[in-house]
Amino acid sequence: MKKNQLVLGLVVFVALVALVVWGRDRIHFDFGVFVSQLKLADWRKIGIAFICIYVAYLFRAVRWAMLLRHIKKVPLFSLLSTQVIGFTAVALIGRIADPVRPYLVSKKTGLPLSNQIAVYIVERLFDAGSMALIFSATILLAAWFGGPGALPHPEVMKKVSYGALASTVAGALFLVAVRLAGGVVASFLEGTFGVVSKGLGHIIGEKIRAFRTGLDTLRSFSDFGIAASLSLAMWGLISLAYLEITTAFSASPQLAGLTLAKCMLLMAASMLVSGFQLPVLGWFTQIGAVAAAMSGFFGVAAEPATACAATLLAVTFLSIAPVGLIWARFEHVSLRKVAAESEHAEETLAVDEPAGQETP
Repeated sequence: MKKNQLVLGLVVFVALVALVVWGRDRIHFDFGVFVSQLKLADWRKIGIAFICIYVAYLFRAVRWAMLLRHIKKVPLFSLLSTQVIGFTAVALIGRIADPVRPYLVSKKTGLPLSNQIAVYIVERLFDAGSMALIFSATILLAAWFGGPGALPHPEVMKKVSYGALASTVAGALFLVAVRLAGGVVASFLEGTFGVVSKGLGHIIGEKIRAFRTGLDTLRSFSDFGIAASLSLAMWGLISLAYLEITTAFSASPQLAGLTLAKCMLLMAASMLVSGFQLPVLGWFTQIGAVAAAMSGFFGVAAEPATACAATLLAVTFLSIAPVGLIWARFEHVSLRKVAAESEHAEETLAVDEPAGQETP
């Protein structure tokens, strides 16, 4: 995994250097204007966004505690440190540190890591579904009632929204199928993909079984409703944070007048890039991708687009790092050590777990 990450990092670095060399004489960027855009921004709005992001972490902690309640009752906010430290690890080390959160929860609660990885898979599904639902609803409402200019390429956006909505419904149906007959679904997919590759079929089968174990946390419609409500509230806060930050750059008319539907496009671009987050280098790729989306979709000049994209990254992704580092120090947690341990534990779990065995 580390070797793959290093290779990918080098490829991205070389691509960025080539892009800088290519654009040095072709793209005019005024750093004075960039700094002035930051100075002229409405920092009260950015402060509101900051609060929204921090409250969203509270929702994350509560959601994980609620998903554990049938296995082990824990205080609602007792897992906040695991979320804050875990996301700090991802921000500073990259997506390779994703297993840190389930690993820390396992250590804190004394529950098996396999169980917490299953919970992690479930929470990721709720994240994807909530984001897709909010995205689809806002885009479709804007396309139907917003009038001309409400969205760039409205017909394309409508199709994308319908696709996201259909994917959410398909995901929900798949969730129900796995919850009711996880073993059957796992065996079917394992056999189907096993025709192409036995190794691939085995991996998919084990992932479905792990997912089925995670769904044991949802034992009633009430459980599903609580998890879905917390997820929608959390992503609603994150969406509001994006809107507050973009409209805070009032010196740029395009950003000052940005609607929630248009902001969803930027949020989707940011989420897509952050899915392949690399340490430090990934920050600049994310800033570049979101700034390019602002310029391409809405005609925002390079300087305000870059200033806004950098602020989005700082508030929505990196702002948790100072608190996470301090909290990790108080709890005697080394981010690098826990990232390596969690990765090793996950790999060991995947190797040791026999095919077809339900995770306890």
